[in-house]
Amino acid sequence: MPRILLDKISKSYDGGQSIAVKELDLQIEDGEFMCLLGPSGCGKTTTLRMIAGLENLTKGEIIVGDRVVDAAAKGVFIPPEQRGIGFVFQSYALWPHLNIEQNTDFGLRMRKIPKKEREERVSHIMKTLGIDQFRDRYPSQLSGGQQQRVALARMLVVNPDVLLLDEPLSNLDSRLRLEMRAELKRIHKVFGTTIIFVTHDQWEAMTLATSIVVMKEGTLQQLGTPEDIYERPANRFVAEFVGNPPINLVDLSQKDSVPFGHKIRKIFLSKYKLKIDISLIGLRPENIILFPELVVQKENHFYSSAIVTGILPIGGSWIVELEIKTIQIFATTNQVPEYKINDQIFFEINLSTIHVFDEKGNRILFSKETE
Repeated sequence: MPRILLDKISKSYDGGQSIAVKELDLQIEDGEFMCLLGPSGCGKTTTLRMIAGLENLTKGEIIVGDRVVDAAAKGVFIPPEQRGIGFVFQSYALWPHLNIEQNTDFGLRMRKIPKKEREERVSHIMKTLGIDQFRDRYPSQLSGGQQQRVALARMLVVNPDVLLLDEPLSNLDSRLRLEMRAELKRIHKVFGTTIIFVTHDQWEAMTLATSIVVMKEGTLQQLGTPEDIYERPANRFVAEFVGNPPINLVDLSQKDSVPFGHKIRKIFLSKYKLKIDISLIGLRPENIILFPELVVQKENHFYSSAIVTGILPIGGSWIVELEIKTIQIFATTNQVPEYKINDQIFFEINLSTIHVFDEKGNRILFSKETE
């Protein structure tokens, strides 16, 4: 499988008035499962369509393997059908008048693959994806998840070098989404295909990808593994976008953050000898450990009291709303709460799990991160 290089690619409309993607630099390695993650309108699908050849670049180059497939300045453009790339759209785009077997082998017939080879490849891929028993049915007779498998089979059977997926699970219910996530992981493992997957669903990205690209307004915010994105967000936007419940942010520019936020700030400035001042503090809800009464304090942990203002069961765990002075934060727990609303409780949080940001919202590195 080829490596894909996006060299400062840009896409604009209306003579440059509307910028969809701005100078995006990316390298997708052979066999990688990369997710483009971000809110609607951030440029994810436009990037995917440029890789596929469905959109022309405004600036930059796209290189697949050793071949330049699109270069605006050089006047180079390789059409989609010559790029060896498969594209699965959000809508399955199955032919309603063809049965499942005919839909699956459509690409092979267009390539004039001999009948015997075509039948062998179609039979293998349909058995692999568990749709062999539906070969004589029509798309309207299948569930959404089954239709999704047919769309994937149609692409995989032609052995594309790269598979592009544009939010293919968004039309499915929660159970089918979970099943198809597992299916996509298995497909990636079995076929080793390079996959680029567009989604706005953070859990899809976290559970599927080997690497995640977080985008905002056409620009790259962070590239990293799921662990990097979640545990070491590059800036405020990434920290807020990834995580459910969302990260708690304490803005030190607001008077309400005193003294809770400034106490954490003081600890960080003295302990880690930071050269950049802290303007924003982030606390993940699952890293806040609750106690009904004060416990023996441990080194490298921050402690505080709070008032319980809400307890929200979410099936096997609880979201606990806390108030510290006038600051509201949320914690999660898997233990049945031993307290009730208006009770005073205590919490601790390991300093290594606290995120700190400068006045521009960029992450401040500390401890092992600075070594």
